[in-house]
Amino acid sequence: MTSPTSDVPRARLAILASGTGSTAAAIMDAAGTTIDATVALVISNNSGSGALEHARTRGVPTLHLSGVTHPDPDVLDSAMVEALADARVELVVLAGYMKKLGPRTLDAFSGLVVNTHPALLPAYGGQGMYGDRVHAAVLADGAPQTGASVHIVTAEYDAGPVLAQAVVPVEPSDDVASLRTRVQAAEKSLLLDWLATHFR
Repeated sequence: MTSPTSDVPRARLAILASGTGSTAAAIMDAAGTTIDATVALVISNNSGSGALEHARTRGVPTLHLSGVTHPDPDVLDSAMVEALADARVELVVLAGYMKKLGPRTLDAFSGLVVNTHPALLPAYGGQGMYGDRVHAAVLADGAPQTGASVHIVTAEYDAGPVLAQAVVPVEPSDDVASLRTRVQAAEKSLLLDWLATHFR
């Protein structure tokens, strides 16, 4: 006997990533178990990214979209929208994606694109504030704590509504590397927890 929800299709996610893809891999591994959703597509602007390889080994469809494949930014933006629409994506997750999304994509998926940031937004957000630049600024200010945020992506960097946050204390012995390690772990855990709560 099947359960009443056994034939209900899961929500469909797309992951956009640029680098090693460790967070993308964690999302794909959690999809269908702790996260009641399916990863329908992984897109990268880097044809050699680890994210694409992680997706291929898991049988998840992949796509390389970048200035190499589409030199015209408007055409690239349209190709992104088309790819997400063709995959019937309901939520777009940025997992270390290092390019700004175009206006067509943001309009077509308004309120449906989420990202993480390595600080407690609105603190240490905005254009140019990413990665080690954030951690260096936190340390330079002598801030007692930092953390991670999950937020909606809008046309302005880090300006969308905050969906979840996790606090990471700053230790007296911290340097950029040690702080980065703890914040990155908090970012990944926070994103996975939010997705698990959002899709259940």
